[in-house]
Amino acid sequence: MALRHLMSPLDFSVEETEKLLDLAADIEKNPEKYSHVCDGKILATLFYEPSTRTRLSFEAAMMNLGGKVLGFHSADSSSATKGESVSDTIRLITCYADICAMRHPKEGAPLVASLKSGIPVINGGDGGHQHPTQTLTDMMTIRSIKGRLDNLKIGLCGDLKFGRTVHSLISSLSRYPGVSFVLISPEELRVPSYVREGMRAKNIPFEEVVKLDETTMAGLDVLYMTRVQKERFFNEADYVRMKDFYILDKEKMSVAPEDMIVLHPLPRVNEISVDVDDDPRACYFRQVQYGVYARMALILTLLEMEVE
Repeated sequence: MALRHLMSPLDFSVEETEKLLDLAADIEKNPEKYSHVCDGKILATLFYEPSTRTRLSFEAAMMNLGGKVLGFHSADSSSATKGESVSDTIRLITCYADICAMRHPKEGAPLVASLKSGIPVINGGDGGHQHPTQTLTDMMTIRSIKGRLDNLKIGLCGDLKFGRTVHSLISSLSRYPGVSFVLISPEELRVPSYVREGMRAKNIPFEEVVKLDETTMAGLDVLYMTRVQKERFFNEADYVRMKDFYILDKEKMSVAPEDMIVLHPLPRVNEISVDVDDDPRACYFRQVQYGVYARMALILTLLEMEVE
């Protein structure tokens, strides 16, 4: 097969996505079966932007498969500070590793790398554009807990303009029948017009609201909270004005549907109060664990590693 990369969740068909999620579920149930599949393989993590969960999740995934990891955790600790291009960096990394995960503040940078790479490249987040492995994580979490990815009503709350996790999740789940969205954000942080136009073109039901209240949450299967991202704002005043717009707390959860689950790509700032953490509907820390399984399955898929 030709060398394959993952830039967008749409790079995998629905059938391929389901197969990958099936593999991730089997990894969860039988971790020992996969503990040495990647012996001798190396994952390079090229993170030009700070990350905790995504980078460590990739590293944990590769080590759980028996492989090794090398890389850098910020642009400051790479030759980018000397002016080295992404294209040149990936050419070098091809000599050291078998697969690469890249996060970059510039939209499209991982795609540029993939065009020059001799190894599979995974987009670990590019600016406010896409975050496909978080989407796989989200989908595995929803499917594992709710039992399905179709016929769901999903609320997305907070920064829907710059939230790359939101954009990726909408585009991916829009391919499943019976899915609808409630977009909860202030006017300044609405989803980009291209996202709305994409949903209209596919006749995906959605509504846009400003308030997070009992009426908004009624009938939701999933409430996906996001933080207002300081690093995406051009000035401090706009960030300060927006950052506390939505806070999910125990009082709001008391009127939420009993079978609704709460997800968050993390890190949170204060948009989910800590008093929600003990609610059985709060699934954002389970989401982190599912992310390891999803990335293990992705690494195996892109490396074309078969497990008997």
